Amino acid sequence: MKRDASDGIRLSFHGAAGTVTGSRHLLEAAGRRVLFDCGLFQGLKELRLRNWAAPGFEPGFLHDLVLTHAHIDHTGWTPRLMQYRFKGAIHATPPTAELLELVLMDAARLQEEDAAFANKKGFSKHQPAEPLYTEMEALAALKLVRSTQYGKWRVLSPAVRFRYRNAGHILGSAFVEVRVGGAQAPRDGVNPGELTIVFGGDLGRYGVPLHVDPDPLPPCDVLVVESTYGNKKHEYLPVLEQIRAEFKRTVHKRGVVLIPAFAVGRTQAIALILRELMEEGDLAEVPIHIDSPMAIDATAIYSRHLGDGNLDPGLGAGGSLFPRQVHLHRTVHESKMLTAMDGPRVIIASSGMMTGGRILHHLVRHLPNPRNLVLLSGYQALGTRGRQLQDGARHLRMHGQDVAVGARVGAIEGLSSHADADEIMRWVGTCRRPPRRVFVVHGEGDGPAALKARLEAALPGVEVAVPAHGDGFDLDR
Repeated sequence: MKRDASDGIRLSFHGAAGTVTGSRHLLEAAGRRVLFDCGLFQGLKELRLRNWAAPGFEPGFLHDLVLTHAHIDHTGWTPRLMQYRFKGAIHATPPTAELLELVLMDAARLQEEDAAFANKKGFSKHQPAEPLYTEMEALAALKLVRSTQYGKWRVLSPAVRFRYRNAGHILGSAFVEVRVGGAQAPRDGVNPGELTIVFGGDLGRYGVPLHVDPDPLPPCDVLVVESTYGNKKHEYLPVLEQIRAEFKRTVHKRGVVLIPAFAVGRTQAIALILRELMEEGDLAEVPIHIDSPMAIDATAIYSRHLGDGNLDPGLGAGGSLFPRQVHLHRTVHESKMLTAMDGPRVIIASSGMMTGGRILHHLVRHLPNPRNLVLLSGYQALGTRGRQLQDGARHLRMHGQDVAVGARVGAIEGLSSHADADEIMRWVGTCRRPPRRVFVVHGEGDGPAALKARLEAALPGVEVAVPAHGDGFDLDR
């Protein structure tokens, strides 16, 4: 039954509650229905099935979609809204709007290709296999995108407005300061009667290459904060010390180093670090290949934003983030030729959790060979192939076949673009006035509960909750 959005202020959680994927938070206030993020569920089958199920709200009645950043777990369900006749505005920062075109078109293309491949090979349980959405639906969603600069108020209605602040997670990433009620004129000061809600999105880190530090947390009444690493602290051991021995062994045996990496942010950081280590003589000089059209295009977008305050100002000599002597592979033919090559070489390809993309073809070819090395470079959600490898799986299921794990498996720790538990607490501590309520989301396992305990200890009297999927809360009570 459709709820009357004019009846109070209500916040409900339809994704990233008990999991790190599928971020979707619905705010109903002052006659306005605003969805914050519209992510794709990844990982365990029970989570992936949610992509096909009714979302728990009525997309056709949404007025706005506000995106925090371009990662697929925050944006990847957006084209699906078109099937529900969504016609509202989709808000994003300018860099996110640019990246969004790459991410959504790539996601739609991959789903269409995977469905076609499954039908051709006959390994799908559904006949015929169908994509979750099409490229035409992705294009329709992109036509609804409206760009909003950091710090500029966007008025959605006389009683609802928001502005973006830099989250330091990836290029264009933001947390969202929302104000409901009170005076109509948007001002920096809190107007009488207003409720301030901050949707944290994904929080970046402090003092890392490529991205700037997160902006301070503004005074707020309600905070929604991620907990991907709510119970962990990042490894600060230099990358060279982490990988030197395994890298040397792999090169000596003329093996291939496979690095599954997110196309936006992570690929650029890894390529820069490896190229620098090779140029300084710390690692053997071998070819580095980026096999991802989206990563190539994303790097071009990163390059366009050098010097505008979005990225580390020390980067980008020559106006580009592409390291020297890095080979780029855009076409399918180029990718197939690369797959057939032996080592020594480094191949960086997406997706970062091995849920799809070109990395799967490289794994089918190279994973059985003990001379090769797979380096995980980021968080691996439950149910993904990356998590299976991380947990010691001896076989991976890919393209309808079981592929033996003969290669060595390692990890580059400390490259995550997510804040760890200490950094989350540091960010919360930048707020001049603590919120009255905190909702801990975007975590799994012990992470959300651990962060909840730390927040309660640091903020006496603040109500902290870990919502379950589908939970709703009245904020004006």
